[in-house]
Amino acid sequence: MPKHQIYTMSVARVYPHYISKAEKKGRTKSEVDEIIRWLTGYSQEELESHLEKQTDFETFFAEAPQLNPARTLIKGVVCGVRVEDIEEPTMREIRYLDKLIDELARGKAMEKILRK
Repeated sequence: MPKHQIYTMSVARVYPHYISKAEKKGRTKSEVDEIIRWLTGYSQEELESHLEKQTDFETFFAEAPQLNPARTLIKGVVCGVRVEDIEEPTMREIRYLDKLIDELARGKAMEKILRK
């Protein structure tokens, strides 16, 4: 079975859409970055380096220093699919990120988004 095209898409290509979605609802780029760092364990410098290098999603998550163990608490529907039911690990990580950005855009408090 061929890989889903999102795996080979660069994070940098989707990142501006995350920012735009957040900013339209009065949230900030720094909050988007905080969510990505929380989920992946990347530092801000590492995140910016991956964006600059046009790292694809598959590599971005495969090389993540420390995927947050609390990410398994993320529940809900993204693109019509329940994130907790996604079996393929990389797709699940991508959808976790999508879900967190959705929560940010809906005005949820950062403490709740980051499962604190």
